[in-house]
Amino acid sequence: MENTFMETLGTVNTVLVGKAVPFAKGSQSAINKKPFIGRQKVSNLGFIHDEQGDLKYHGGIEKALHIYPSEHYVEWRNELEGNKTLQTVGAFGENISSVGVTEHTMYLNDKVRIGSTLLEVSQGRMPCWKINVRFDQHDMSLKLQNTLRTGWYFRVLEEGYIGEGDEIFLCDRPYPDWTLARVMKAIFEGCLNKQELQLLSTLPLVDSWKRLIQRRIETTMLEDWSFRLYGPK
Repeated sequence: MENTFMETLGTVNTVLVGKAVPFAKGSQSAINKKPFIGRQKVSNLGFIHDEQGDLKYHGGIEKALHIYPSEHYVEWRNELEGNKTLQTVGAFGENISSVGVTEHTMYLNDKVRIGSTLLEVSQGRMPCWKINVRFDQHDMSLKLQNTLRTGWYFRVLEEGYIGEGDEIFLCDRPYPDWTLARVMKAIFEGCLNKQELQLLSTLPLVDSWKRLIQRRIETTMLEDWSFRLYGPK
């Protein structure tokens, strides 16, 4: 249940949307998102003017909105000096550019108010090879994964409108021991510690992450992510 007291966590800098167009290696992508002027309507599938190029891996109820902290741009610009993709927000295909919240300060299943919507943190992003193409860096998706600077997804609990300048209010934090960074670190760094995996298995993870954790418990083996990270040859 939503608390009556809401703590201000951060602010929306920009809302962004994009259309699916032909991309590299015969694919479609809507990663090239642009700022939307005015308030954007949010359905249970995200911004109504936004699209995804590959609905098998992107979009859907569990990945309705992708948020990316603007603070990360400073770090990326230092590390990728001169990369033109980083000149403006939207470089990572995010729907919301934020300030004040990161993977280390947001927690699994946090419920937040932004504008007139009620959103819930569903999962961190698992970056794919299209990020490599966008940045002209052969291992950019791996860099996102290794730094945990991936951004994350919201599911939409109450539809509404979001616009630039909206505050991000925390309404409920049911799992105060589980930052997104902690969950993603276990997954991305290949945790095979049975005790930690058993703890993860008790959490309300999205189905794909539940299956991943269960496979690790049963097989003590890690996944092959080469296709996701580097794409078709």
